[in-house]
Amino acid sequence: MVLGEVLERLGDETFVAGTLVALEDLNLMVRIEAAGRPFGEGIGEYAAGASRRFAQLAADDDWLALMTALERADDAGTACLKHMLEWSLRHDAQSADNGADGGCGGRCTCKGS
Repeated sequence: MVLGEVLERLGDETFVAGTLVALEDLNLMVRIEAAGRPFGEGIGEYAAGASRRFAQLAADDDWLALMTALERADDAGTACLKHMLEWSLRHDAQSADNGADGGCGGRCTCKGS
């Protein structure tokens, strides 16, 4: 799948669900659904937010890890999506653990912005 197509269609719940099913990672789908539930986000909305948070907040090392994952992947689009989702889930969990609260209950990477 072309990376631009994946990023363009992140708001489409059906597309994101199909893409995640193609990854054959049920655990990831469950984690995304659980992470978005408190905010009324479906998996498509969470995925779109995850890509935006990655673009805004990822450190140089995170971008390097993404480039490495893309280089090794047969399908750059799905590899990028999976990497950004995993990054976002990890950082959202850290924010919650650290008690960060930008008005969102501390369960996201928004850092109050």
